Amino acid sequence: MQAPVLFANAIGDIAHQFGVTWPTFIAQVISFTVVALLLRRFAYRPILHMLEFRRQSIAESLANADKIKAELAKTDAARHEILAQAGEQAAKLIEEARDAAARVLEQETQKAIATANQIVAKAREANEADLARMKSELRNEVGRLVVETTAKVTGKILTMDDRQRLAEETNRELAA
Repeated sequence: MQAPVLFANAIGDIAHQFGVTWPTFIAQVISFTVVALLLRRFAYRPILHMLEFRRQSIAESLANADKIKAELAKTDAARHEILAQAGEQAAKLIEEARDAAARVLEQETQKAIATANQIVAKAREANEADLARMKSELRNEVGRLVVETTAKVTGKILTMDDRQRLAEETNRELAA
């Protein structure tokens, strides 16, 4: 029992050397406790609530940012898919247009060839008709010249039968 008494006396002596008076010390402890409780209740708790609210708001913002990034990635993928489909459709339309143009070109070429063949055929017919007409005129002219020449050479007037016979002979020789 002596040890606790000695310990209490030693603490009392040390406290007295440092200028501690027990009633003042206890009043200061009570004062400190009251101030600490008031600060905790009216200052720290609102600050802690505000910090917790800010932490939650930041967490929500980060979660929303992640959602937005995911939606942006989906939208970007959908955009790329739509662009790819549009490119495919454009290529298909271009190919169809080229095919249609080739068909039209082929049809127009066939029409032009047919028209050219018709023109050539008509020109041949016209040429053959002109040639036949010219041959007929040539035969008539040669026949007339033969009749005139024969009449001048023989010095006699040819009858219609003589002229007819000479013209036919001339035509046969020209035809052969």
